[in-house]
Amino acid sequence: MIDLSTVTAYIAVVLGFVFIPGPATLLTVARATSSGTRVGIATGAGVAAGDVFHTVMAMVGISAIIATSATLFSIVKYIGAAYLVYLGIRAIIERTPTDPTVGALAISARMAFRQAVLTEVLNPKTALFFLAFLPQFVRPENGSAMLQLMTLGMIFVLLGLFSTVVFAVSAGRLGTFLRRNPSVVKWQGKVVGGIYCALGVRLALQQR
Repeated sequence: MIDLSTVTAYIAVVLGFVFIPGPATLLTVARATSSGTRVGIATGAGVAAGDVFHTVMAMVGISAIIATSATLFSIVKYIGAAYLVYLGIRAIIERTPTDPTVGALAISARMAFRQAVLTEVLNPKTALFFLAFLPQFVRPENGSAMLQLMTLGMIFVLLGLFSTVVFAVSAGRLGTFLRRNPSVVKWQGKVVGGIYCALGVRLALQQR
């Protein structure tokens, strides 16, 4: 069982990390602004599901393989970058209705969730983060290392989900206001697409 002082320190560090806008936050905000709060929350949930995957990977040591294999790291990185750029280009070229009475969302919550899961899973930087960050709070005297890693990972996932929900709700309300302006609706797809493309390029240029 992890001691209280370790958990407290860990939560403080993670809170500071998850509330600093990063790729996951930008993806969530972009979706919430363009398609509503529900889709933004679904995106945040997808990111959280991807982080659960990375937690499991860190527990079983698969992330270590990515960390030590430059070729595998590059393959995963470029697949993830290409997927983000694909989403961005599709958002840019899709025509968005300018009639604010049109109730259809630009993307369904289910699809947003699936895309967010895939985007997060295909980010090798996240795998390396979990591999490097979580073990720093594992103490031999606190019992099973695997159980501690699982606990720390789940805390990170829950706090990350909480932060993305906060950002999604805020951005969703802003998006509702902005979508009443036809000129904003006309350009929002291009802005969202630009964010995705930029994130894809950023991921492709990341070094190990």
